[in-house]
Amino acid sequence: MSTTQKKTVGGVIKHYAKRYFITAMGAMAQGLFASLLIGTIFKALGMIPHMGFLADIGAYAQAMAGPAMGVAIAHSLGAHPLVIFSCAAVGYAANALGSKGGPLAVFVIAIIAAEIGMLVSKKTKVDIIVTPFVTIFVGAGLSMLIAPAFDTAAGAVGTFIGWAMTQAPLIMSIIVSVVIGMVLTLPISSAAICSALIMTGSMAAQGSSEGLAIAGAAAVAGCCAQMIGFAVVSFRENKWGGLLSQGLGTSMLQVPNIFKNPAIWIAPTLASAITGPLAVCVFDLKMYGAAINSGMGTCGLLGPIGMILGWYDTANGYPYEVTALNWVGLILVCFVLPAVLSFVFDLILRKLGLVKDGDMKLEL
Repeated sequence: MSTTQKKTVGGVIKHYAKRYFITAMGAMAQGLFASLLIGTIFKALGMIPHMGFLADIGAYAQAMAGPAMGVAIAHSLGAHPLVIFSCAAVGYAANALGSKGGPLAVFVIAIIAAEIGMLVSKKTKVDIIVTPFVTIFVGAGLSMLIAPAFDTAAGAVGTFIGWAMTQAPLIMSIIVSVVIGMVLTLPISSAAICSALIMTGSMAAQGSSEGLAIAGAAAVAGCCAQMIGFAVVSFRENKWGGLLSQGLGTSMLQVPNIFKNPAIWIAPTLASAITGPLAVCVFDLKMYGAAINSGMGTCGLLGPIGMILGWYDTANGYPYEVTALNWVGLILVCFVLPAVLSFVFDLILRKLGLVKDGDMKLEL
């Protein structure tokens, strides 16, 4: 293969990797946010006396997770309207049949259905029949054939993570905290990954282990470390606008700067390697809220809020007494320690000349 051919192949791979694993996965996360996550918030508000109708609204929103993800994915791929609308049915089928691995099943099957749907879209005079027929036939057919395998796979991975967490909580909490935290900063959906791997103990009655509740807490710690860490260490460049946009929005804003100088990523990542095991081994934090919250960090404060909701959600039956140590740990792990540790590590990196003023400047 010639150099030109290699470059062409490399370009094609990069194009589709970005299309599916960044664009489509990011859209899937938005679909989850607009259904499952907002539904969780409504259900939490429904716990307020005389506000029970909000819990009903939340249940309706949560029930639409599959269609919302399917439509979001198809839209992100630039599909035609009939393909997008048809992917609502595809998303429903894949999520329902995929069960624990529903989000991952929707991700794969909705992409295939949307791409095949686009092959026939606007190609015939009876497009209004052909396009939805083909898209739904492919998507629902694949859901019946392979979606249950995603349930099995997600269950197996989740079981392994849960088992490993109980066997080696120190090591595994570092791994989970660092990896999920870095994924949150990258243009990949940490929330979708945590949802697919069921990083919560709220499903314990359906077979998940306590270890997944521990993994969820470590994931929250890692995500908070990245967001609060970058918000604090880049304050000299980005001031209050940067503090809020990264601390309550997303640390993904720093990706272009990370490509220019990867050293700026060291401080928040080292912080996550410390806060993860502290959350698990010292403060005994466990996530019993929605799995998607495990990958949210301080985005809208949904990581800590998800953990708090899990503590007091009687439907999930949080099996432990919530102590003052848990509350202190939540505040330290999600806010105080990421700020302090990242600030200290960043000072060291600047002393060493690895990070310089302007390296984390955002175009706000």
